[in-house]
Amino acid sequence: MKYIFYLLIIPFFGFSQAQNQEQRIETPVKAVTLYLDGAEVNQQKSVNLNPGITSIVFTNLSPKLIPKSIQVNVGAGVSVLSVSEKLNFLSLNAESLKIKQLRDSLKENKYKTQQLVYDKEAYDKEKELLAKNNSIGGQDKGVAISELKLAADFYRSRIKEINTEILKLDTKINESYVLNNRIQGELNELNAQENKPTGEIIILLQCDTKFATNIDLKYVVSDAGWAPYYELKAEDIGKPITLVYRARAFNNTGINWSDVKLKLSTSDPTRNASKPAIAPWFLNFNMDVYNNNNVSGYSKNAPAMAYQQSQINSDNLENQYGSRIQLSEKEQKSFNDYKSKGKREEANKVIYEEVQVSELSAEFEIKKAYTIPSDAKPYIVEVTTYSLDATFKHFSIPKVEKDAFLLARITGWEDLDLIEGPANVYFGGTFVGQSYVNPRSVNDTLDLSFGRDSKVIVTRTKIKDFNRDRTMGSSRKIVYSYEMIIKNNRKTAVNIDLEDQLPISQNSEIFVDAIELSKGMVNKDDGKVSWKFLIPPGESQKVIYTYSIKYPKNRNVDTERTLKKARAKF
Repeated sequence: MKYIFYLLIIPFFGFSQAQNQEQRIETPVKAVTLYLDGAEVNQQKSVNLNPGITSIVFTNLSPKLIPKSIQVNVGAGVSVLSVSEKLNFLSLNAESLKIKQLRDSLKENKYKTQQLVYDKEAYDKEKELLAKNNSIGGQDKGVAISELKLAADFYRSRIKEINTEILKLDTKINESYVLNNRIQGELNELNAQENKPTGEIIILLQCDTKFATNIDLKYVVSDAGWAPYYELKAEDIGKPITLVYRARAFNNTGINWSDVKLKLSTSDPTRNASKPAIAPWFLNFNMDVYNNNNVSGYSKNAPAMAYQQSQINSDNLENQYGSRIQLSEKEQKSFNDYKSKGKREEANKVIYEEVQVSELSAEFEIKKAYTIPSDAKPYIVEVTTYSLDATFKHFSIPKVEKDAFLLARITGWEDLDLIEGPANVYFGGTFVGQSYVNPRSVNDTLDLSFGRDSKVIVTRTKIKDFNRDRTMGSSRKIVYSYEMIIKNNRKTAVNIDLEDQLPISQNSEIFVDAIELSKGMVNKDDGKVSWKFLIPPGESQKVIYTYSIKYPKNRNVDTERTLKKARAKF
């Protein structure tokens, strides 16, 4: 077996393709290797060759195939003379029955709409003609009162009839436009683009005798990919946790994948074949959104999933035209053009994000065959499931959140081939929120958040008797004192890390003094004060936390941190 890679179209020596035998082949996609951005498609076909040169044309392929990625594998005894590709604008993709029915309905409704527009134009012309014919009897000759009365009755009656018919037609035309918009929106939802070409790969084969061979064709296409997302499940503290690894796979290549063998990969399908080189690797502190204050493990600024589609807002267009009765033929044409071009181009787009993955690529063989239509929508793929031993601990910053958060600490996570992504978290069979799996760490322990634990109660209150505000000479001294209580309502002991902070002075005239910290450890760089406790079941732990701030009394200092919120202004 041999693999042939072709970057350019190679013309054959003096033989025209018209002189060659040609076999046009349409074969379904057999297997797909899905990358984070792109996919490698595999198709196979057994063919019978006559002596000489035969042109094998694989038809109905994705128009988004990358020519330089084409690989052809044939059996011994057959020579591959050339490989080329082209777009076929005459042979279009076969449409599903539903799409065909929608197109027929849209065509019929547009025809009826145009008939209504023409009927309205006829009434408009008649009304215009009556308005111009306002001279009765001429300028020199008068008209009898009886004739004038008859003429007035006729004009009034006919104009009234015309206006009634025009009103009815305007209503029907408006309803027809709304229906057209809804049908077109449904077509856009099904990714039913008109005049979409198909790709073709032409392979010139040569053999000396009649020969039966199998052609193994592989090529890379763009506009497809996958993104991970997880489920974290724990029944209780002390029990193993379950990590369900899933993927959202999408296909927007123009060709449906039906019951294909699927493989997920984190490698780059367009990787260079040149020998690699090592660039300098610099280490520094990572100033990103993932910090110690992010106790839930999921930052508001962290990347969200990459699959968002732009959809037609039918209500907007309906409101735009539904509030109008008079629609000219020019407005109708403009409206139709807007629907068929602008909105269709915006539909079924995928938004990408940048994530970091390991330099050593990972691959996941998916046991089950999957069908992924070409509609740019994410489809769930089950990757694998891990049962992990974890050490549970609690974490709380009552100054920020008056709740205790449950963390599961996992070792040996480097072998799981995780990619950063969101995770739905379940504890005790109940959904507790969304977290974020972030393996971008050099630590040997991965912390996964299981949300708030209502059975561990943390309170933080001011001790009024110890809080003081005094002026001494030219200085002002304010004393703040807090009592923090942790109550363990669980049936087992809990390990909990408690954090608060001391303000940090940035001026030589401002003095901060820690009066009582209940044996808390102070980090002088950031002012963080931390406590670690092992609390038996049903018991409590109390912390007294007191500090003072001294500064010149003629200066203003924000001695308490506040939050900014929006409110209505009346």
